[in-house]
Amino acid sequence: MDKVPEREIQELYDELKGIADGEGYILNPDREILWGLLEGLLINEKRYGYRSCPCRLASGNRIEDFDIICPCEYRDPDLEEYGRCYCALYVDERYVSGERRLDAIPERRSTKKKNRDISSQIIKEIKGDEKVLVWRCTVCGYLCARPDPPPICPICRARKEKFEIFELKY
Repeated sequence: MDKVPEREIQELYDELKGIADGEGYILNPDREILWGLLEGLLINEKRYGYRSCPCRLASGNRIEDFDIICPCEYRDPDLEEYGRCYCALYVDERYVSGERRLDAIPERRSTKKKNRDISSQIIKEIKGDEKVLVWRCTVCGYLCARPDPPPICPICRARKEKFEIFELKY
């Protein structure tokens, strides 16, 4: 795959910086690391149609990969415990100040394939019927009822790839 133009990386940086600042997150201040991660996100978006974590192997199946679509499900627990997320796109003040040791972060993502085949089949069947579904944002828990997930979560700004069908379990 060709190198991503600097202008596209800058545009993604501007987008993520604005969101991060508004939500109290910090992007990695090391420009070389940050630009490499942003380029990886853009490459994955062109390759798969969504911005999967550049430090994890994506399957190319949006449903199987929803947990590693940036910002991934593991960002907040990694920030809390280690001062940065797995790929170090997001960091905290302790990381920036050097107060936090730069230990390796263990992979939180299960190596076992999550059973999303059923969800995939449900989505295929329901889309044809135009039924209204309840969608849950996997980042913040926001719920909405509509045929398709919203393009962006109004609460945490996660993209539509971060939504899953919400099933009430009794």
